[in-house]
Amino acid sequence: MQKNVEKMTFNFSPNFDLKKRDENKIKYLIYHYTGMKNDKLAIKKLTSFSSNVSCHYYITKSGKLIQMVPDLFVAWHAGKSQWGNHKSLNYKSIGIEISNPGHQYRYREYSDKQIKCLIKISKFIIKKYKIKKNKILGHSDIAPLRKIDPGEKFPWKFLSTKKIGTWHKVNSRILESLRGRKSEINLSKFIIYLKKFGYHMEYSNSNELSKIIKIFQMRFRPELIDGKLDSECYIIAKSLYNQR
Repeated sequence: MQKNVEKMTFNFSPNFDLKKRDENKIKYLIYHYTGMKNDKLAIKKLTSFSSNVSCHYYITKSGKLIQMVPDLFVAWHAGKSQWGNHKSLNYKSIGIEISNPGHQYRYREYSDKQIKCLIKISKFIIKKYKIKKNKILGHSDIAPLRKIDPGEKFPWKFLSTKKIGTWHKVNSRILESLRGRKSEINLSKFIIYLKKFGYHMEYSNSNELSKIIKIFQMRFRPELIDGKLDSECYIIAKSLYNQR
């Protein structure tokens, strides 16, 4: 490990595939929140035989880094998942869990120390495995009908300024003027934009479509999360489609 992650400690999880993967199989970086009340409970779950879940890296409430599964082993963090044509993303990804009680237990802002740690380990992983910006994702992005983490308080816009992840290129004043408006919206094109960007856009009813829109809003328009397609969401999706 490089100097920027040399303070990392280890608490290995038994939950991983025994077969080692090739380094070139790692294409994705996936962020999660723990959704647990505290570090002790989260670490216990992630290192318990019976839980069947794990991650490669864990960032504590105080911003300390713990490795739980070595990079070249498949950790069990993504579950049933898809991005673009890739399914079962455990096999192609590094998973990072960030301590946060989540929406069930008074969801809170991520601390500066946590984000500082996240930036350091992310930059190391991105460089080492040549991970592209559009393959740096949240759990909710790859499983929008099942998951909502890391949630709307995760600083995607700020991370994009550090060359971590993708952000749109629409002026904030223009976006604010379009918020809640319904002009010049084409639902079919919106779905195409999200699908081409990477989202799995198969849904059975309007409620499931609303869930997917909420996930999109949590990441790219956290100021209003209502599951309704408006002009602001539409132009953001178009911007992401055009820069993919």
